[in-house]
Amino acid sequence: MDWTLEVVIVPVSDLDRSIAFYRDQVGFALDHDTQNEHMHVAQLTPRGSGCSIVIGSLPAQQEMAPGSLKGIQLVVADAAAARDELTSRGVECSEIQVIDPRDGGTFFGFADPDGNTWAVQQIKARAERPLIPAEARQRFGEDSER
Repeated sequence: MDWTLEVVIVPVSDLDRSIAFYRDQVGFALDHDTQNEHMHVAQLTPRGSGCSIVIGSLPAQQEMAPGSLKGIQLVVADAAAARDELTSRGVECSEIQVIDPRDGGTFFGFADPDGNTWAVQQIKARAERPLIPAEARQRFGEDSER
């Protein structure tokens, strides 16, 4: 049986500010922004990922303090290029650290406006072997720039 991680709830204090940060600065795709009389939530997905984040006013989100989620991990093929992309969009990032010279041992981090923290790990093999094949990404229109 396959078990897939598809959504991580990220607790934030200001939904509009967080949508702008994750969409415009970090580069996640805004999948939907849904509001009704009971809730207001948005789902955003990193390019190339099968897992999204959900931010907003769902009951589970209200049980966590904004900024209390620490160390969510993203993986990229090139940490320096990813860091440059984020800093060019105004995201404050830590310096790149090489914890282990083997592939997978290079990291940097950043935080959202509430203080939820992200670790970005470099795995060079992702350039040749992405987790989601190019055919699947094209089928869902993900290879276009967002």
